[in-house]
Amino acid sequence: MSVPPAGRAVSAQDEVLDLAQQLIRIDSTNTGDSGSSITERTAAEWIAGQLADVGLDPVYVEAGAPGRGNVIVRLPGADPGRGALLIHCHLDVVPADASEWSVHPLSGEVRDDYLWGRGAVDMKGMVAMSLAVLRQFVRDGVKPPRDLVFAFLSDEESGGFFGARWLVEHRPELFEGVTEAIGEVGGFSTTFTTATGDPVRAYLIETAEKGVTWMRLKTRGTPGHASMLQTDNAVATLAAGITRLQQHRFPQIIRPALAEFLAGVTDLTGISFPEDDLDAAVAKLGNLSRIVGATLRDTATVTTFHAGYKGNVVPSSAAATVDCRILPGRETAFYQELGEILGPDIEREWDDLPPVETTFDGALVDAMTNALVSEDPTAAVLPYMLSAGTDAKSFSLLGIRHFGFAPLQLPADLDFSALFHGIDERVSVAALEFGTRVLDRFLRTC
Repeated sequence: MSVPPAGRAVSAQDEVLDLAQQLIRIDSTNTGDSGSSITERTAAEWIAGQLADVGLDPVYVEAGAPGRGNVIVRLPGADPGRGALLIHCHLDVVPADASEWSVHPLSGEVRDDYLWGRGAVDMKGMVAMSLAVLRQFVRDGVKPPRDLVFAFLSDEESGGFFGARWLVEHRPELFEGVTEAIGEVGGFSTTFTTATGDPVRAYLIETAEKGVTWMRLKTRGTPGHASMLQTDNAVATLAAGITRLQQHRFPQIIRPALAEFLAGVTDLTGISFPEDDLDAAVAKLGNLSRIVGATLRDTATVTTFHAGYKGNVVPSSAAATVDCRILPGRETAFYQELGEILGPDIEREWDDLPPVETTFDGALVDAMTNALVSEDPTAAVLPYMLSAGTDAKSFSLLGIRHFGFAPLQLPADLDFSALFHGIDERVSVAALEFGTRVLDRFLRTC
């Protein structure tokens, strides 16, 4: 932990790095296997201990399965009549193969002014920032403008079915009175080049995210000896359907968050984004184009294929999974289109989480913008749509308006999007400290 100068009490900025390191060193890997011996319990109990240390009395809840620990605590605000604000972060991380990393993914090592480890970006860094600010508020007796509900959650990396989704369905009283929320992925900076060749830093606040559907496909056929003629081969039927799906291009749809983002980039850089050549124009955004390009249309990507058990035996069935990402407002049309592509011979079942979308306006947006500009006076602030999904999908079922806001000031040459679920995940110490200051300002004025 950083040591403050003599005579000054410890601040959120002083302890955020130490908190983040300790969190990374707690293994909370989410394999997607509900029977795994690794759960979020240890991380959640550690969070609860950090809150109890400053006098808070958090609620610990296991969401639908042993060990799937969640911690929720409410900090009363000056105006209890106002809708409460939810600050939610997830404790689980995706698996990491230590042999592929420059440092051990659970080391929490600081090297070259960066904090390295699984979860540094997604999203134990934000957990640490939120925890540090909350602890400082309690130590200093800060009363925010309205109630703040902090939720440290399990299972986000597998859809939140043993986390936020379970809590929404079984413990909605924990979020009573909440009208707005912040979480991942937004508030991070990206650097553009203006028409005059000068760099300009813009912070992207998420106002929308695509829906997620994990589709399970299955075909059935007549099993038998592979040397004989076959007319209903389950493997061939499924492979043909998957091939049609991968070759299909869903229609380009420009949702408001994308339109506002592109207009903002045009104002900053002079780059135009003609609708008849939007893919090529978005490609000019460099590393950011991976995220933005994926929000131009729905996507459906095959991720697994299982069939057969012996080289000379025709199996009776074949199965595949497809990861579908659906734009807001496109759900009905997407499923109809998918059915036409796959045809009647491919069985379909799925788990889904809805798209999320809100407008880029209101007092909360003003508070986020003011907090960012106070720390970075030349900054621009733009809305954008996330191509992935977060626990916002579950909380939207309670009517909660959501924004992605986990503020970080990033180096201009950092490929930030590649760090999510990537090898050598890391965040600069300066970015963590910046984000902590921004979050502190924001929560004092929200």
